[in-house]
Amino acid sequence: MAGQPRLPTGPLWLRALPLMWAALLAMAMASLLARLYGQSPLAMYRLLLAGTWGSVYGIGQVLFKATPLVCTGLSVAVALRAGLFNVGAEGQLIVGALATALCGAYLPAASPCVLAVPLCLLAGFVAGGLLGTFVGLCKWLCRAHEVIVTILCNFIVRAAMIGVGGYVFLKESVHTAPVIAASRLPRLSALFPQLHGSAVNVALLLAILLAFAVELFLRRTRHGFALRVVGQNPEAAAAAGLHLGRVRTLAFALSGGLAGLGGANFVLGYKYYYEDGFSSGIGYLGIAVAVLAHNRPLWLLLSALFFGTLAQGGLAVNAVVPRELIDVLSATVILAVATASAEVKRLLPRFALDPAKAELPQGEPPPREPPPRELFPKSEPDPSEPVPPPLVEPKPSPPVAWVER
Repeated sequence: MAGQPRLPTGPLWLRALPLMWAALLAMAMASLLARLYGQSPLAMYRLLLAGTWGSVYGIGQVLFKATPLVCTGLSVAVALRAGLFNVGAEGQLIVGALATALCGAYLPAASPCVLAVPLCLLAGFVAGGLLGTFVGLCKWLCRAHEVIVTILCNFIVRAAMIGVGGYVFLKESVHTAPVIAASRLPRLSALFPQLHGSAVNVALLLAILLAFAVELFLRRTRHGFALRVVGQNPEAAAAAGLHLGRVRTLAFALSGGLAGLGGANFVLGYKYYYEDGFSSGIGYLGIAVAVLAHNRPLWLLLSALFFGTLAQGGLAVNAVVPRELIDVLSATVILAVATASAEVKRLLPRFALDPAKAELPQGEPPPREPPPRELFPKSEPDPSEPVPPPLVEPKPSPPVAWVER
């Protein structure tokens, strides 16, 4: 865009330095812990790869665990792009999953699939969005900090599930009634028989479409532009006429709705009912997914795949080392990326390349800049017009002599 300043660009190795540093530091930490447990690090890595990408079943399980991470990661990323920190994706995920299960369980059994599935997804989005809207209104009207409000909402939701479960759960169980057959998402093993036994389902494709939709929303829509402007410079956005409270409330509503959609992977594609405690920290892990992807919706797909690999790999290496070692590895990756990113931003201007000069062949001097244009250029006189007479400066008058009376 004309008039827009170019951001400094550096070499690819420098921009990829945080990820390389995170990978090396995480591998060193995991190797050290494996040694402390008396196990070989190579044997641990061999089990991790064999249990994830070494078999078709492992690949399917990695994709299954990465699917809800895409939704919760998008939830955190949208809030961060608006300058907000959504720590309540865990509670929004639980509320959305419960609404999805109740909608699917109480729909008429003869409902068509093209109607049942969208209604269940809409119920989950609306339930999570309402909880997110409550957080946005608290920040707008009460000036409450969103981190405190979202953390308290997580505790409130967890406590409310104890009371609500007595009414919606089946007797002597911790889950709701099964959803109707028309609202169930088919598993990918129906299309790819090699994935037989894996829980990966069509929710994976919906999560990928959701990431592209969020990318288009942020970059190609008016509300997405307003959301990004408020996140980058709230004072300038307010001076331009944007209502900060409304934009932030919209961001929280969208963030909560995206987290609420994450429950469809479990409710509609795996268990076919809501089960208490199913989330197991997926909402909190979405923060790590968003941070590793630098809040980019498309990069977030790879970030969710990475953490899905670690989640499945923890089950694979549990035979030789505790699975909590993988949690340490995940935390090490996040800390390394967070600390290295600031250093890279500081070094990036030193390696900045001018795109206009970088494309010149070697040996040729850079093009000379044109001379500056005059604001009011001088025009040639028209010979047909009469020449005005030259201005004559008036002669100074003699001083007045004072006369004494």
